Amino acid sequence: MAESSGSSWRKAGFAGAAIGVLAAGAAAGVAVERLTVGRSVRQKARLALDATGPYGDLRGTPGRVVADDGTVLHYEVDEVEADAPAARRRRLFGRREPAPVTVVFSHGYCLNQDSWHFQRAALRGLVRTVHWDQRSHGRSGHGVSQTGPDGAPVSIDLLGRDLKAVLDAAAPEGPLVLVGHSMGGMTVMALAAQYPELIRDRVVGVALVGTSAGKLGEVTYGLPIAGVNAVRRVLPGVLRALGSQAELVERGRRATADLFAGLIKKYSFASKDVDPAVARFAERMIESTPIDVVAAFYPAFAEHDKATALAAFGELPVLALAGDNDLVTPSSHTEAIAALLPDAELVIVPDAGHLVMLEHPEAVTDRLADLLVRAGAVPAGEGFRTR
Repeated sequence: MAESSGSSWRKAGFAGAAIGVLAAGAAAGVAVERLTVGRSVRQKARLALDATGPYGDLRGTPGRVVADDGTVLHYEVDEVEADAPAARRRRLFGRREPAPVTVVFSHGYCLNQDSWHFQRAALRGLVRTVHWDQRSHGRSGHGVSQTGPDGAPVSIDLLGRDLKAVLDAAAPEGPLVLVGHSMGGMTVMALAAQYPELIRDRVVGVALVGTSAGKLGEVTYGLPIAGVNAVRRVLPGVLRALGSQAELVERGRRATADLFAGLIKKYSFASKDVDPAVARFAERMIESTPIDVVAAFYPAFAEHDKATALAAFGELPVLALAGDNDLVTPSSHTEAIAALLPDAELVIVPDAGHLVMLEHPEAVTDRLADLLVRAGAVPAGEGFRTR
């Protein structure tokens, strides 16, 4: 009986590898393109990209804050540099000097603060920025309230309170521009729902990138609706079971690295010429998320509904941006957000998937620079250019 049970979990481990990535990038099954390159070649290529890839190496002044349930959250601050290169300042903000503002970046599910690498590099030293890792992601501690056999699932409202704790510690005063991708955008909405006075008193601009205000249960991930519904019914229970056998499942994920790579690329990017180093960078972030974390966060998305919270942004400059071929949070969800915020700038980036800020970094960075101008974080003037 023990041998049979072990065999079942071994199978579950390999199945869990696929399900873990699907939850991270799609939450449903997917067909993977036939691999045509030898496994040893692919392994060597991954090692080479890991050794030489320049992405995710930007670090700022570190800080830690304790969330309301005792979870330790890691954040980093990049301060304004008096001698920041003039060429980069002109590239983004013409000859104008940025006003004192803090731009706070919140990342998505199964990612970490490094997912904003290109935007961080562009703004580095020009404006004050805060980058933080959501609970159980990156350098932040595992969620205390999610730990143990009686651990509670994550809620988006909890993430909103986490963001409030980070703001209190890293940016306790001054104007704020809030930037969120995917789950990070939902976190920003949850902050607005719970702390409308903060939005009213301090927030001067908001960027919602590849995210959703709700109805994620209707997303098909580019797959037949019948198959998606079948997977959606069983996936929460399967993830809970796999999360209780995390070590075994992680071995399965490592053994199916090629499957991971194909899934991640399909659900992260839309263009065919993505830099292999960028694709591998995304793969490393996603594969570093343990299966028990995937399981703890997954139920929150079905319950997420923050359409009414968007009203808090009604008087603010807002950027609503998404890739035109985002299979995880389709661009129609960004269009729905913009419809509720008539003064928002709606940008749908062509030939782009869910990780649009990595796939088309200049498009996203340029629009963020424009948002800073509209927010008054950078004074506008005659002849002002962001490109």
